Amino acid sequence: MMKISMEAIKTPEELEFVVFCIENVATALHVDGATAYRILTDKSDVLKSYIAPCYDALHTQGKEYIVEDVLDVLKNMGVALTATPNMNEKNYAPIPFYCR
Repeated sequence: MMKISMEAIKTPEELEFVVFCIENVATALHVDGATAYRILTDKSDVLKSYIAPCYDALHTQGKEYIVEDVLDVLKNMGVALTATPNMNEKNYAPIPFYCR
């Protein structure tokens, strides 16, 4: 399991936001937090390449927007949004993201 480095998360507020995103994506996908974490780190790099770096822009939005945005990013990367037996297998094509 990939672990996000603390270099990507600079403040306690950013850590709280990352946890918020993991738990709310888990709820939206009807999976547990550990599975959502694997989707955001092992099946993709969305946590490290999008959620953490875009904290300043994302945290000003509402929960529904944030969750839908993260799910759209995952879909655009070609990540299957269902639990699979090979959760540790990376199956995405990295797409560069830029925070606005």
